[in-house]
Amino acid sequence: MYNSKKVYAVILAGGSGERFGDNIPKQFKKLAGKTVMEHTLAVFEEDEIVDEIFIVVHPFFRYLVEEMILKNSYKKVSKLLNGGNTRQESSKVGIYSVPDDNSYVLIHDAVRPFVTHKIIKDIVSGLEIYESVDTCISSPDTIVRRNEDEIIEVPERKNLLLGQTPQGFRTDVIKRAYELYEREPFQTTDDCSLVIKYKLGRVGIVEGDRFNIKITYPEDMYFADKIFQVRSMESDEHFEEIEDKIKGKVLVVFGASRGIGKEILRIATLSGANAYGFSRKTNVDVSRPDDVANALKKVSEKEGKIDYVVNTAAILNIAPLESKEYEDIVQEIMTNYFGTIVVARESIKYLKLSKGSLLFFTSSSYTRGRSLYSIYSSTKAAIVNLMQALAEEFETYSCRVNAINPERTNTEMRRENFGIEDEATLLSAEVVAKKSLAVLTSDFSGMVFDVNKNSMY
Repeated sequence: MYNSKKVYAVILAGGSGERFGDNIPKQFKKLAGKTVMEHTLAVFEEDEIVDEIFIVVHPFFRYLVEEMILKNSYKKVSKLLNGGNTRQESSKVGIYSVPDDNSYVLIHDAVRPFVTHKIIKDIVSGLEIYESVDTCISSPDTIVRRNEDEIIEVPERKNLLLGQTPQGFRTDVIKRAYELYEREPFQTTDDCSLVIKYKLGRVGIVEGDRFNIKITYPEDMYFADKIFQVRSMESDEHFEEIEDKIKGKVLVVFGASRGIGKEILRIATLSGANAYGFSRKTNVDVSRPDDVANALKKVSEKEGKIDYVVNTAAILNIAPLESKEYEDIVQEIMTNYFGTIVVARESIKYLKLSKGSLLFFTSSSYTRGRSLYSIYSSTKAAIVNLMQALAEEFETYSCRVNAINPERTNTEMRRENFGIEDEATLLSAEVVAKKSLAVLTSDFSGMVFDVNKNSMY
């Protein structure tokens, strides 16, 4: 630690979920296999600068945080405090609980899970100079002042910033600020404003992060999901790290005779995994439960475990619905959707022993059905829904379930349906395979990972 003073983090988790419009506050909603709050706490728990963490929670949801603490065995969480009716009351509870006035305290919203170690480091460095430090980013939009229904001023944007958290303080300064606030309260939404109001010192600025969003409304969960995807792509940029993770693991791929499945099998084998591939060419049809069960059983008996299971098997028949035969429709549904269910059901008995990972494949057509793709699109949408549900079910066994959504990929199935295309406009199966292995070896669960031309390895 480069700083001599003790650093306390006060995590404000007292929200009741009114603006989120749900009975369960947003800090307890699942995102990428964990609750929003667990992601937030993980950053502070792992940060080498932070010494202790105090959590301030709404009394009604205290039991959820107690379960969270036990489940994750946090070493730095030392206090769990009941909060007040307002943010200021909750902040005050946390600040007054800090025993050492000659220390630093960071106040952070539990619903900002994307705070970075760099922001924490910059705040603590700033507190060596300033009495308090705010985290801010520039505003991409014009900000106006109004008087009821009329705009009365359009301030120059370069002097206006958007505030985030954490906000950092010298503990004696922020305690004094709240003593004065109790005598002379005013309407405010953050803690730095108290230091400014009562003239207790300077407020420095550190640069925040555009990804450090506050999850407030239901649609914010969608943005948060995409941020996790972007960050995972950045962190998994070097495939050598994935090779180390997969070496010695047992991987089973269904749909492995060609395309993405074949490439996953090849790369995993070269990376030192014990990889097994099955397909209709090896007389394993995913729509037949006995075929899948026997394939998995053989691998398990030989290797003693199964760590990862991937299903890439799919059929694409492009035609208007009225021209399709029922037999073809049933076959497409049975392979694409029922086959995915079969793979999941037969795999769980092995994956729950290894705390392993299951990976499905969807398509960009899952977000909106396309003409001529009606059956294929609808099965791919069903797979996403299935994956999200199973991610919650399988969490009981510490297993992960995710889905890959690849951009147009240069595979045999695509060439059979579209003929000759400019290969420069298509993803290579290798890129998709490497991303798939990165997701398999990650801690994420319940997510759809988009793979496009910007996915680089």
